[in-house]
Amino acid sequence: MTHFLPLFPLQLVAYPGEKLNLHVFEPRYKQMVREIDHNKTTFGIPAFINKKIMPIGTELRLLSIEKKYDNGAIDIKTMGIGVFKTEEFYSVAPNKLYPGADIKRLKQTDDSDLILNEKILTRIEELFGVLKMKRKTPKSPSLFRIFNIAHYIGLNIEQEYALLTIPSELERQQFVLQHLEQLLPTVKNMEESKKRAQLNGHFKHLIPPKF
Repeated sequence: MTHFLPLFPLQLVAYPGEKLNLHVFEPRYKQMVREIDHNKTTFGIPAFINKKIMPIGTELRLLSIEKKYDNGAIDIKTMGIGVFKTEEFYSVAPNKLYPGADIKRLKQTDDSDLILNEKILTRIEELFGVLKMKRKTPKSPSLFRIFNIAHYIGLNIEQEYALLTIPSELERQQFVLQHLEQLLPTVKNMEESKKRAQLNGHFKHLIPPKF
């Protein structure tokens, strides 16, 4: 069964559970916001990647309109609530200014593995440590899902989209763990190269090897 959903394509990947603040200024999307606010309906963000609107997107609920500007622009708070697949795309929805689509909502399974989450959390803490990032990590392996941390682990937009298309939490865990295990050696090498570059031209206190 398909449902009609207003669409707000953007060059980003939104995830279920993610809170997203948006500044809306184009007339077509201002109309969309007014309508979903009045009708208490939802809208979708499909990622716009390599000049294409991707078929898998995230359905979002409008949480609040935070600010209205004199020029008609609007600041809104939203939250992702699910994943959908576009069946029929309309660059301009019937009798509207904004795009839309007939969509099917996709099921997501929560078959997470606690041991994998422990490994992922360890790798994330290691990554943040190497990069000297002060971002907080989840307090416990049981307190996060992959979509909660996906924007903070060095995925490019294509990888973030690939992650969105995976319906199983277990498979998402495997995807992210593999990514982190491939990323960490590269990051460590880059940081070591930076340190070496910073030492050039300075007196070096090196301990000669023993023969």
